[in-house]
Order: sequence, then C-alpha cells, then structure tokens
Amino acid sequence: MIRAVFATITIIFGLSVAAAQEDVIKQRKTLMKANGDQGKIGADMIKGDKPFNLAAVHKIFATFQDAAAKMPNLFPENSKPAENSTDDFNASPKVWQNIADLKERFAKFGQDAKAADASVKDLASFKAAFTNIGKNDCGACHELYRLKKG
Repeated sequence: MIRAVFATITIIFGLSVAAAQEDVIKQRKTLMKANGDQGKIGADMIKGDKPFNLAAVHKIFATFQDAAAKMPNLFPENSKPAENSTDDFNASPKVWQNIADLKERFAKFGQDAKAADASVKDLASFKAAFTNIGKNDCGACHELYRLKKG
C-alpha cells in the first residue's frame, strides 16, 4: 500500500516537472515568435514594403523589452533538451553552460530596445537602431545559443 502511494506521488511529481519544463519552453518560443513577428514588421518598414509607422516602431521595441525582461527566468536547469531529442527544440546546451552570459545578453537587449525606442524619430533613425539591435543583440545571441534546424 505504501509503495503504491509512493509510486503514485512519484508519477504525479514527474508529470508536474515535465509540464513545468514544457511550459517554460512554450513561453520561450512564444516570446521569440513575438520578437520574430515584430522583427518582420520592422524589416518590412526598412525595405519599404510597409510604410514607416512610429506607433508600430514603439510596439516593436516594447515587445523586445518585454521579452528581454521575461526570458532570463525561462531557462531553468530542468528545461534542457534531451541529448537525443527529435523535436524542434532550438536552445543549444551552451545556454546552460553560460547562463550568466545569456542573462547579461538579455539585459543588454532590453536596454538597447529601450534606448532605441526613445531615439527613433524617423525611418533613418529607426533603420540605424533596428539594424544595430538585429546584428548586435539578436544575431549575436542566436549565433551562440540557438541550434540551427536541419
């Protein structure tokens, strides 16, 4: 009887841990997708496919700041990908080897997005700020900490 209760508790705890792991992964992916969606809007403005819109620019940088604030807490040790995982998990194991660096990068990303939001007045200033963030924050971090699919 005691073994059955212990086994049930162990199973429930294991399911809870798995659900919590899946939840932070889902949250990370949701935030990164929002960043990507907003990044596409910004890129379309720069290319001239969409007109420059200051309200949309503020939303882009607000989305970046929101993600930068939330992401550092979404990489707990128990959310590492399995070595032989076949899902579309994109975080590299390097994340957990260099978690302090990753968190510093998110802090910088948030600061850069806030400064960019305050500085953008027109398409030219947006292009400079957006390109800087894309290259120095997004691109640099993805190069180190994101696994490439396929």
